[in-house]
Amino acid sequence: MKVLLTVHQFFPEFSAGTEVLTLSVARTLIAQGHEVRVFTGYPATTALGDDERFDRYHYDGIPVDRFLHAYEAMGDQTSKIEIGYDNHLAANYFEHLLSEFQPDVVHFFHLNRLGTGLIEKAVAAGVPAFYTPTDFWSICPTGQLLRCGGRACEGPSPDAGNCVVHFSANLAGPKIGKLITALPDKVADALVRVARSPFLPEASLVTEVHALENRLGRNVRRLNLLNGIFAPNNMIEALLLKHGVRSDIVVKSAYGIDLDHAVLPRARRGEERPLVLGFIGTLASHKGCHVLLRAIQRFSAQELRLNIYGKHTDFPEYVAELKQLADGHESVSFCGTFPNGEIFNVLGGLDALVVPSVWNENTPLVVYSAQAAGCPVVGSDVPGIAEAVTSDVDGLLFEPGSVEALSLALKRLLEERGLLAGLAANSRPPKSISAYVEELLQEWGRPL
Repeated sequence: MKVLLTVHQFFPEFSAGTEVLTLSVARTLIAQGHEVRVFTGYPATTALGDDERFDRYHYDGIPVDRFLHAYEAMGDQTSKIEIGYDNHLAANYFEHLLSEFQPDVVHFFHLNRLGTGLIEKAVAAGVPAFYTPTDFWSICPTGQLLRCGGRACEGPSPDAGNCVVHFSANLAGPKIGKLITALPDKVADALVRVARSPFLPEASLVTEVHALENRLGRNVRRLNLLNGIFAPNNMIEALLLKHGVRSDIVVKSAYGIDLDHAVLPRARRGEERPLVLGFIGTLASHKGCHVLLRAIQRFSAQELRLNIYGKHTDFPEYVAELKQLADGHESVSFCGTFPNGEIFNVLGGLDALVVPSVWNENTPLVVYSAQAAGCPVVGSDVPGIAEAVTSDVDGLLFEPGSVEALSLALKRLLEERGLLAGLAANSRPPKSISAYVEELLQEWGRPL
């Protein structure tokens, strides 16, 4: 079988959960004798002509076609927001790639900056097309379901007024932005309807408002052209259905992870000091490492140590904030990144993994890796984590964003005799990537 996998960014420059999942699926398919190709995106750092925006390379023996995107006009489009979810240039190249590669199936893992127009191209070419959402991007322009200030969001309001408010507040700066975010959704929706008026002069701001207003409807219409969507958890499934995705194409399927590497669980007794905690993930504010650092400050270096693993260059301002929070605390180490194949060695050196996300996290793969290693997870009580971790059974859950609640959870690990060892012993083995790929193959092979 010839399989075309599509993801918004890929190795070697990008190695977060979505990229790891895509690579793991590719490797497993190749090991089974299938032919795999990857189509991906990359943020261009220089101005490029339309004909310069595509290149090819190989990673781990996998042919990769890449679209070099940017927040600027390209092709026949001028809206910076529209080219993020409906990029005509990327779609036209994808059409060419379909003709050249002639895949038996296309599977999308993420479409940010590539656009859902790729789905239409696959359907027009008669190629079965499937999708695994790894965050909320298809519904939410930011992919995080967070409003300005970190408040939870249920998705676009009827006229996407809340999305317009979010983008406007980010552009306006902190003082004016705070006033803008106070605007009720109904008022914001009314302003969007005013922007539809044919009497308003064409302007870039009006164009972007239209782009946000049209985003959800266009994306959902295209999602409904797919042959199947693999929802990794209940929250994603409910979100898709709530916003109009057909229930008959949604299949519940948790991610799988690579279990081929040796897993050597650590003896976690809890009586030894200091306990070694770890943070593994993207160093971005929504991942909540700042919450963990503030909690760690309540403990001495003789009680707890913290190893922070993550790339420092993606969000340098946030990393600088983290280092300032950690300044003077000898218990904190910034350890950089490591090859994904080393994940179990890293987890084997921890007593517990802390996942302090402040957004409705979509089941981070690192949680499954921790469970495979018998490493208890102390995680935010958000749907994507709570569906994988049972508090007081194989981990501890705490109120998202609460330094106090996280501190209490860490204090329990220190003071409750046998708690850490009990949580570790109760770790459930996660699904393997081989089992996950088998589920994909079964759905891909169903009669259309």
